[in-house]
Amino acid sequence: MSTAAVAPARHGQVLADLIPASRVRDIALVVGGAALTGLAAQLSVPVPGTPVPVTGQTFAVLLVGTALGAGRGFLSLALYALAGIAGVPWFAGGHSGAAAPTLGYILGMILASTVVGALARRGADRTVLRTAGAMLLGEAIIYAVGVPYLALATGMSASAAIAAGLTPFLIGDALKAALAMGLLPTAWKLLKR
Repeated sequence: MSTAAVAPARHGQVLADLIPASRVRDIALVVGGAALTGLAAQLSVPVPGTPVPVTGQTFAVLLVGTALGAGRGFLSLALYALAGIAGVPWFAGGHSGAAAPTLGYILGMILASTVVGALARRGADRTVLRTAGAMLLGEAIIYAVGVPYLALATGMSASAAIAAGLTPFLIGDALKAALAMGLLPTAWKLLKR
């Protein structure tokens, strides 16, 4: 293990940038982010009356985006989505494929990871309030894509899709955002950056 000091973080950096740069690093981070998302999706609890379960997936997605930045976050979630569509059983509950009515949430996760990654490059992961804003925006993006897709895929009305695909998850998502609000700024402080 090297004892060389890592240079202090500069504006425009995300946590992953503190690891010495290489192509191998970037590939490992992208694959690791996809795998983390797949593992977090397995923490899945069915919700009666809806095909959308409560998972750890959204927390992983937002963490991947903020820690890796927009480009690697996008690639990581795109890899997660494409591999799951191709048959890797790492969508919620061990599912895979493109036919799920919850695929819209996964597509929204790609966009959300990219947006929170871009915000993290602007320092949105350095303080509790800015992290909260970034996480809530990321959650909103996931729902903005996922809920309409759920309605189209199932034939639900807009109000039924909101009741089945948004409302039951608001408290859990607030808790996930609160966890990120403490985790990310603390990571920067521990690294003294």
